[in-house]
Amino acid sequence: MNRRDALLATMATIIRPINPNSIAHAGACEVAAGSRLLFISGQVPEQSDGSVPDGFEAQCEQAWRNVIAVLAAAGLGVEHLVKINTFLTDRSQVVANRAVRRKMLQGNEPASTVMIAETVDGKWLLEIEAIAAE
Repeated sequence: MNRRDALLATMATIIRPINPNSIAHAGACEVAAGSRLLFISGQVPEQSDGSVPDGFEAQCEQAWRNVIAVLAAAGLGVEHLVKINTFLTDRSQVVANRAVRRKMLQGNEPASTVMIAETVDGKWLLEIEAIAAE
């Protein structure tokens, strides 16, 4: 068994998806008792120099890079995510958000909520907060 398969097997005992067929938009993750939890504050699409990329897709990718950087600093990866909340500033961003999220999460599907809201700084088109478990 390679390292990635071993990690996924371990994660499967810590994080268990719950997706009943009777619900159209299911998505839940159960975290085993005694697991380590990481709560990631809302990440905005700012780069380390304070600049904000132009356009929604570039901002979405930057916000995800920020989430992934926090995960890495804690010794975790996207496979550890159990819940994400994404705040979009416009309903028209939903499809692009979904595409970027799928690309950045590399097939991982944590429980997810998307809300339309106003961000603190008008130049930010979204904000992403997350919970990870190990």
